[in-house]
Amino acid sequence: MATKLRLQRHGRKQRAYYYIVAADSRAPRDGRFIERIGDYNPNTNPATINLDLVKAVKWLDNGAIPTDTVRAILSYKGAMMLHHLHGGVNKGAFTAEEADAKFAAWMTEKETKVQGKREQLAATKAELNAEKFKAEAKVKEAKAAAIAAKNAVVEAVATEEVSEEVAETVVEATEEAPATEVSNTEEAAENTEA
Repeated sequence: MATKLRLQRHGRKQRAYYYIVAADSRAPRDGRFIERIGDYNPNTNPATINLDLVKAVKWLDNGAIPTDTVRAILSYKGAMMLHHLHGGVNKGAFTAEEADAKFAAWMTEKETKVQGKREQLAATKAELNAEKFKAEAKVKEAKAAAIAAKNAVVEAVATEEVSEEVAETVVEATEEAPATEVSNTEEAAENTEA
């Protein structure tokens, strides 16, 4: 029986996540498997990988062949490095303690790189959010200026209408005033005569 380490698809359309499994190579992709050794979610940035390192190395040591994608995942998480170091220990090139020290040094270097990438992504995201905020502020200021200009035009038109009405009222009052003054003088003259 040829054993493979491969991905088993789960999730809905366009939002897939995967189990990393050891399965018979003749079994269907999403079918029967021997053992689940982890999971992989590519929907996050960076991708979320949970892997049982001991089980993965055990399967590699027993001759399981990983697919290309699983090989990349195992390499990223250090399973391929640990498998390589186990081969060196078995051949007598170095001791198990030396292998553990090399693996620990490799893991700290890898963790430093991953942490740097996370910090870079967070910084980029913060810069993008700041740029979006500035753009939104400019749009908000432009809208406020447009509204203020529109209100100023409306007020100017309203004051012109009011001043025209006031002028008309004043003109009407002045036209009526001499007539009333004349009628008042005529009344006064009639009163004096009587």
